[in-house]
Amino acid sequence: MRLERLTYNKIKVFLTFDDLLERGLTKEDLWQDAPKVQQLFRDMMDEASLELGFEADGPIAVEVFSLQAQGMVVIVTKEQNFADDADDFLDEYIEMQVTLDESYDIFYEFHSFEDVLALAKRMFNLDIMGGSLFHYQNHYYLLFEDTEFGEQNVDNMIALLAEFGNPATVTTYRVSEYGKQLISEKALQQLNEYF
Repeated sequence: MRLERLTYNKIKVFLTFDDLLERGLTKEDLWQDAPKVQQLFRDMMDEASLELGFEADGPIAVEVFSLQAQGMVVIVTKEQNFADDADDFLDEYIEMQVTLDESYDIFYEFHSFEDVLALAKRMFNLDIMGGSLFHYQNHYYLLFEDTEFGEQNVDNMIALLAEFGNPATVTTYRVSEYGKQLISEKALQQLNEYF
């Protein structure tokens, strides 16, 4: 579980599917209001309190984004103008508004351009030539649609991606809006042709 403070009243939590498995949860469990899911949320809020000083008291909005084969991104926002009402809430009670979204795209982050090139050479040998390449905040990002792996097993391709990079914890929307798109399509093919 990785936590990041986005603003004074908003945090982002990235959970890998291994994090979920350690807690006896599956991705499908997150769409239900089960005691295990409530415990996971309490654990996230405890860790956010310890690591970031983020206290989830009063009404909060929770956005859950499921990323295929990568994990979950959870955005927690404390609602504003409720400070006077905070005393009315019991410590055990949190009012939540939950939004769920699922993405079938595969989005990976790389620390260096050399890592992207090494991956491109390995995947090119497997006839994987697609993807879009972005640069954002000194990192490189490759975005694939799940259909771009053709006959290859998606889990095997994810394992290969993980050798060179990490699942991206920023959304594709943020990177495409605030970053720079370097190659819009067939990124792996173009990287092999020019480098």
